[in-house]
Amino acid sequence: MAYKPIESYGVIGDLHTVALVGMDGSIDWCCLPHFDSPSIFAAILDEHKGGFFKIASLYEAQHKQMYLPDSNVLLTRFLSPEGVGEVVDFMPVQDQSRGRKVHQIVRVVRAVRGAVRFRLECQPAFDYARRPHQVTMEGRGAVFEVPGMRFSLVSRFPLARQGTGVATEFLLHPGEPSTFILRQIEDDNDSGLMEARLVGTQLLTQTLEFWRRWVSKCRYDGRWASG
Repeated sequence: MAYKPIESYGVIGDLHTVALVGMDGSIDWCCLPHFDSPSIFAAILDEHKGGFFKIASLYEAQHKQMYLPDSNVLLTRFLSPEGVGEVVDFMPVQDQSRGRKVHQIVRVVRAVRGAVRFRLECQPAFDYARRPHQVTMEGRGAVFEVPGMRFSLVSRFPLARQGTGVATEFLLHPGEPSTFILRQIEDDNDSGLMEARLVGTQLLTQTLEFWRRWVSKCRYDGRWASG
């Protein structure tokens, strides 16, 4: 891993905070649940101990990154002779009328052409790597915990412990998707962490609808206005 130029990152967010997603599929910056919360991923500051959450094709590939039209949903594509894979990243915007505040990073991984093997590595480092955390393996994923903060990574594939993080490799066939959710529940850290339903298409549709409603109210008509 090496430091990337800032222009190689895309930004996703849920109006409460953001995450920076590199063209190599690595989330190298995120503070949860708010912009001014302590970091959980900060490899953009320290590649060795800052923390990251990477999903990428194991094939040697060219990387392309773009937003889905009129949205804050980011598409990272891995292009190689062996196959084409992609990761769609977004943070669902929560209905403010709900009592429980849930913050999630959703990563929908797909094989677009050919069978594609991916590797997932999630290595959180809380509060700029100043607070050590515990890792607990669950049936559907893993829980990362420091006093007052708990996060779950919900996965369809079994995760293996790797130091203070987790990792897995998996194969997707053409057209096959798989969803991974990093989840935090504000003010309710003791329940619901593993309840996330791995229905990426439903969450993606809802998130796209939100951003397109939001964009429809925009009155900007300058150079970068969408067609």
